[in-house]
Amino acid sequence: MRSTILRWCAFLAAAVFSAVLSGSPAALARNDAGPATARQSIPDVAATDLPQEARETLKLIRQGGPFPYERDGAVFGNFEKLLPQRERGYYREYTVKTPGARNRGARRLVAGKNGELYYTDDHYQSFRRIRE
Repeated sequence: MRSTILRWCAFLAAAVFSAVLSGSPAALARNDAGPATARQSIPDVAATDLPQEARETLKLIRQGGPFPYERDGAVFGNFEKLLPQRERGYYREYTVKTPGARNRGARRLVAGKNGELYYTDDHYQSFRRIRE
């Protein structure tokens, strides 16, 4: 009887471990100590509270360009899974100029097909949904 219980516990532990390694949504939902996920609330920010450079990028997005960076309008893959999960190609990313940066910097706007907009100033480590 005891060996049956031990085998069952080992099987259950292996199944949970495997689910966590595979990224199973059920396993990830139980991981309260992990990074923020799209299931959690994304804080918002008023467009008027964004840096001037972000407001300028918002204006370019609304008018359809032209955009100063070659990668502007590229598909944003949401690999960090911090934004709501959507099909590939749903999100597009745009560079927000960072004063003093020699490259594109860390600031971006991400636009969804349904008009939702997100701002990150730490290169996709966190997002705020833009309220207009």
